[in-house]
Amino acid sequence: MSKVEQFEELRPLLFSIAYRILGSVSEAEDAVQETWLRFDGSATRPTSTKALLSAAVTRISIDVLRSARVRREEYVGPWFPEPLLSDPYQDPARSVELADSVSMAALLLLERLSPLERAVFVLREVFGFGFDEVAAAVERSEAACRQLLVRARRHMEAGRPRFEAVRKEREELASRFFGALREGDVASLQELLAADVSVVGDGGGKAPQLARAVIGAENVARLLASVFLRMARIDVTFEPHEINGQPGAIFRDRDGKVLHTIALDVLDGQIQTIRSVINPDKLGHVGPVADAWAIDREVRQARRPTE
Repeated sequence: MSKVEQFEELRPLLFSIAYRILGSVSEAEDAVQETWLRFDGSATRPTSTKALLSAAVTRISIDVLRSARVRREEYVGPWFPEPLLSDPYQDPARSVELADSVSMAALLLLERLSPLERAVFVLREVFGFGFDEVAAAVERSEAACRQLLVRARRHMEAGRPRFEAVRKEREELASRFFGALREGDVASLQELLAADVSVVGDGGGKAPQLARAVIGAENVARLLASVFLRMARIDVTFEPHEINGQPGAIFRDRDGKVLHTIALDVLDGQIQTIRSVINPDKLGHVGPVADAWAIDREVRQARRPTE
């Protein structure tokens, strides 16, 4: 195989590693591209191309994450990962680990880890690399990597929900939720929401967003029904779509441009959290992005028809 063929065969894996370390589609794609440039410019003939490239993309991602941490500390409002519509890497033997690690909730837990802890956790726990390969990738001893993994596991386990919904249950609940949302049915929406449900938005100061999280089933149901009915009057639509392996939807303006995405956390038969990403900088990979400020002005001007 040529270098290009070897790299393209491994590209899905490299992207998936980088995305889980960075939580950003655009930064992960850049890390993969930088990995290719280094590989293409090297005369080394590795024993394992997979190990070499996985190590390279990991080191690049760690460096990017260290600088990104500073920006995220100054971020306006809640920071969420860039929505991922589909994971390009599939491994039937590790399907559970791959699915568990790409959800919005899991990626936000990963944000609590140091860059090295995060890289070690991703390589070992998600992708099943041996400790010798992990150690080579992060340039630490195997003993140090084992300690990093222990700390990472402790942080991750402390934040994980105790009972997660099975896929079929999530999909059925999401179908009912989006049906009720289309109808603006407050009562039906409320039945599907946990008592302490929260809806949180990530606008990054670059799009309209909630001043603070809205909490409580009644409050959230009324907010969702009211806002969507107004958006529907100006021809905003949504299409249910898996977001980061969770039930979700993509909202579009009348021209089909992307307004925002939402992802639903489902637990114990109810929706626990609704996360919306409306920051235009995080939506470009989904499609052409709408002018969220213009949509917000139209929504505010919308009024119920006179009876």
